[in-house]
Amino acid sequence: MIQFNKSAPRAHALSTRRQRIFAALTHTVASLALLLAGLLGAPAWARSPKVSTDLDAVASTGVTQNNSSWATASGGVTLVKAVVVSSSSDPEMSDLRAAVLANGGSVFMRFYAVPALSVMLPLDKVSVIAARADVSSISPNRPTARTASLLESTTGTVSGSSSSPRTYTAGTSKGYDGSGIGIAVMDSGISLGHAAFLDSAGLLSRIAKSVNLTVTGDFANAITGLASGSRIWTAGVDLSNSRQPGSVNRTIFELMINNNQATKVQDAYGHGTHVASMAAGRGAFRGSPDSTGMAPNATLFDVKVLDAAGGGQLADALAGLDWVLYHAKEYNIRVLNISLAADSTESYLTDPLCRAVRAAAAAGITVVVAGGNFGKNSKGTEVYGSISSPGNDPTVITVGAANPKATVSRNDDVVNGFSSRGPTRGSYTDALGLRHIDNLLKPDLVAPGNKMVGAAATVGSGLDALATNYPTLTAGLGGNSQAANQGLKYLSGTSVAAPVVAGAVAQMLQANPGLTPPLIKAILQFTAQPMAASNLLQQGAGLLNVDGAVAIARLLRPDLASVIAAGSINAGASLLAPGSALPNKLESKINGQTAAWGRLTIAGGSHLLSGTALMSKYQPMYDPRIWWVRGTAKRLTVTYWPAATGVAANTFVKSVAETPITSQALVTPGVVLGDLLMGISSWSGRTGAFLPVQTLAGWLIAGSGFIMASGITMAEGITMAEGITMAE
Repeated sequence: MIQFNKSAPRAHALSTRRQRIFAALTHTVASLALLLAGLLGAPAWARSPKVSTDLDAVASTGVTQNNSSWATASGGVTLVKAVVVSSSSDPEMSDLRAAVLANGGSVFMRFYAVPALSVMLPLDKVSVIAARADVSSISPNRPTARTASLLESTTGTVSGSSSSPRTYTAGTSKGYDGSGIGIAVMDSGISLGHAAFLDSAGLLSRIAKSVNLTVTGDFANAITGLASGSRIWTAGVDLSNSRQPGSVNRTIFELMINNNQATKVQDAYGHGTHVASMAAGRGAFRGSPDSTGMAPNATLFDVKVLDAAGGGQLADALAGLDWVLYHAKEYNIRVLNISLAADSTESYLTDPLCRAVRAAAAAGITVVVAGGNFGKNSKGTEVYGSISSPGNDPTVITVGAANPKATVSRNDDVVNGFSSRGPTRGSYTDALGLRHIDNLLKPDLVAPGNKMVGAAATVGSGLDALATNYPTLTAGLGGNSQAANQGLKYLSGTSVAAPVVAGAVAQMLQANPGLTPPLIKAILQFTAQPMAASNLLQQGAGLLNVDGAVAIARLLRPDLASVIAAGSINAGASLLAPGSALPNKLESKINGQTAAWGRLTIAGGSHLLSGTALMSKYQPMYDPRIWWVRGTAKRLTVTYWPAATGVAANTFVKSVAETPITSQALVTPGVVLGDLLMGISSWSGRTGAFLPVQTLAGWLIAGSGFIMASGITMAEGITMAEGITMAE
């Protein structure tokens, strides 16, 4: 049973002290055992806290069968592919790259979003690289995979503030439809010619760029003379050339990844095409069913990181994040949808995907991530703690899936059983051998994700692999014989729910381009509608309410992003535009029904905040360059390439660095702290984090909760309160 507990500070300190003493003794015994093994001539693996547990397991046992995508035996030597995160001040990581080559390895790629290298190393050299002072962590190059209208009506897109109503006949568009906002979809590709992605006139594609990042990194076709299309294990290779804007290397790289050609199959698998249509599809090409997505006039950017079977690897995902981060300002990419996941064991602190999405958020990109489809085990039992990476990162908007029951009414909606539950369970091991589990509150909210109709990719004379292999997905829609570039199919999953939120974010940014990623997240949660009987770990703050989110966005200052970046807005200053005021009734009317706003925001990983001050007063936590969890806060610094021939300064990202914060106001006085209402959290008793969110929201709206007189401030690395914690 999972149980939360707010332990007394002294008891917690005593428990921690005993744990550290025990861990120190255990660490000493383990060290003596390794020394003895060495004296006896047996191979010994020196455990390093810098090496992730899944890579360490292979290193300790030598078993590679279950990790064949990143570990193999060759000529009596075990080789592994990994992502090495560096702490070097040199963005080129020259010394580290040289060390990898000197130890019989190869360097496939150098990343910008996170200071890291994609490498291949002999297994017995991993500890040598980990021991270097310029190495922060080493993770295996894990596989990634997709997490396996009615939409407009049930989300509130065609109600009140967002549209009154929207029409999509040629040449017309009413309400907020994502116009001018770029949405990057990092997935298996987007079918370039599909009618769902045409403009309002039905003539031009809204897919501005299509790039294929699965051909980078350790793919053989990047190296002359090797067989094209296969992953390589060749030592002594360094492909991490600098790709400075305007350089020959950059030009070659962009040409190599270009997938914007009619002769190429962008999405043989079919997952990314459906996901993109949920976010920004236009459904007028077929009369029924209406498959219109959330922001049907947004500009799309196809970032392919999954192959024809829906699989990929960590390095490809990082390369995709790099591309989005690098081009965000150039193309006005404001939203990134990630409907894929890695089964990571790592804490958000060290996980490379988590660090990369934090970098994207710091650069002003709102990152929306599928929470995962692991809410039940093989026996049908509900499973808590199943959020995938990078949905376990505190800065992203992690989305769970709701079932709208095929009706426009929201009152019958429920959380899907397959939707992954919190808390997050990534962990790290300290120098004393103690394991620290993140236990962050996730997901952030839920959105429709059950049997949603969207675009099916055209492949040759038929449809994509998903539609072809699973005929039930196209039942009633025309099957595999649907007209070319007009195919539809049904999909379910958090990977379908996430782009619903991404499209909603595009609407919010169209209404107010000055919103920052953490402020957008807070607005979405504040206006979400808590569903009956579901708790924080199942539904987060509640069900997506686009009407409410756009209503708040329209009321706020349009210059927020610029004044926050300039540091010219003070904590507690008004968020509202001149002449604006929050509505008297914090609710929406959707399809004739009242959708009450829950007015809850999850912050700092473990805090539950409420009160109108969240939407009317500037909270420093809305600065996208700051992230904080309990007693940890860091500031991210984004560095851009300088001006060069044909290249404007401060346009293309060069690197992103994280530095600790020791003193920083995070939340202002006047915000309501809801942590104390939670009590002791027990699954069996349905208390604490297992309490229905609707009940908790009702208490806070009625006046319960603690109105903070001093807010929350980092002072020498300590927050005011630990929030909701878990007892193991």
